[in-house]
Amino acid sequence: MSDTATRVARIEQALRAAFPDAAFTLVDESHLHRGHAGAREGKGHFRLSIASAAFANQLPLARHRRVFAALAALMETDIHALSIDARAPDQG
Repeated sequence: MSDTATRVARIEQALRAAFPDAAFTLVDESHLHRGHAGAREGKGHFRLSIASAAFANQLPLARHRRVFAALAALMETDIHALSIDARAPDQG
């Protein structure tokens, strides 16, 4: 497995552990940021769209905080930038 595939697998595993009911799409956009400081450090740029019942009745900031908490360790080692679209399942 490549470094990129391993990184994506680790992120997906952490998301599944934190949000077992979630439907999500994780896109590695690191190739768009070659030469950027985070890329030089070996970290990636990702776009996440996630729907989970855990986000019901929460404001967007609280949802983002929950995602960042779930990925805290990986933010130190694998993730330089993360764009998040977090919703409850009934929000489409």
